[in-house]
Amino acid sequence: MNTSLTLLNRNLQLVRYPQQLQHPSWQAWDAADEYLIEYVEQNITNLETLSISIYNDDFGTLACWFAALRPQWVTDSYVAKQSCLINLQQNNMPAESVEFYDSVTAIPGKTDLVLLKVPKTTALLEQQLIDLQSRVSATTTVIAAGKASLIHKSTLALFEKFLGTTSTSLAKKKARLIFCEPTADKSALSPYPTIWFTEKPKFEISNLANVFARQQLDIGARFMLEHLSKLPELDNKTVVDLGCGNGILGLHILNQTRQTKVVFVDESYMAIASAKQNIQTNLPQQLSQSEFMVNNCLDDFAKKSSATEIDLVICNPPFHQQNTITDHIAWQMFKDTKAVLKKGGQLIVVGNRHLDYPSKLKRLFGKATTVATNQKFSILSATKL
Repeated sequence: MNTSLTLLNRNLQLVRYPQQLQHPSWQAWDAADEYLIEYVEQNITNLETLSISIYNDDFGTLACWFAALRPQWVTDSYVAKQSCLINLQQNNMPAESVEFYDSVTAIPGKTDLVLLKVPKTTALLEQQLIDLQSRVSATTTVIAAGKASLIHKSTLALFEKFLGTTSTSLAKKKARLIFCEPTADKSALSPYPTIWFTEKPKFEISNLANVFARQQLDIGARFMLEHLSKLPELDNKTVVDLGCGNGILGLHILNQTRQTKVVFVDESYMAIASAKQNIQTNLPQQLSQSEFMVNNCLDDFAKKSSATEIDLVICNPPFHQQNTITDHIAWQMFKDTKAVLKKGGQLIVVGNRHLDYPSKLKRLFGKATTVATNQKFSILSATKL
């Protein structure tokens, strides 16, 4: 195990995913990764004898650094997993060096060392700490790392509540560490999924911890739902709900049409699990008309889906990846959509008016039409010619 953190650049060749969207300023690790690695290498003895669990490793930096320990690696992000696999390959490390788990799969056994990157979503952190209650012992070492701006008294209180005595380090390069000593006697129940109801029709909407708009219908989706009647005739057609979240848009389309197939796609494992649960709960008879896919936008869609001809793609693109503000996700969604749509197929997008979606759609499709607009959002349409 190399103990010189200054060798990070020379020892590991790390990229962010997807590779074709690399930018010179987009390094695949941050100051919190460096701080965490440095602390572990200098302060944790007998590393080679410990079982290690890594949570929320955005691009696989921690997995690559500690690959010799054969860590368990946990994420809610399909993109993070693909990043990790690419970086392992780039550094000539077999994928089998890491034991991969998604956020909705129970992880077996106890763990000696937990390395956790503090996620942006507090609810996800809360769920992960609850899950860890059954995996830690009084001898387990728990170390979390994150931007200092993400670590508050309330963050430390969560560790105290669900695991045990908690303290924090001084800030270094705007990053901070959290140290927790589990008592191994905690057994708090999870408050997730959260459940709320739509009005007309009354659907029960279940949301796991990392689902966008977990507590209520988000205003962009609400605006889209108001204009579903303006969508093209969808009976016996195939629709992709891209970046589906809890599946609210696809759920309403299934309810309003006959024999329509809806493919729900999201990069969050919790989102896809929630979307599937919401179809099972509200429209169980249409479950056979639904397909659920964890994916990076529509990568290799034809290979991964049973759908052949796509008539419509609807989406409300995110404009951040993990803690990074970016428009490359929307751009990839639009390009992937054009690739999978049949001739005459349509893309419907809802987004904040200040975002430059109209020009992006015009570049790809030749034309973008405004379906509806209000003070905050626009609904745009583009057709594959």
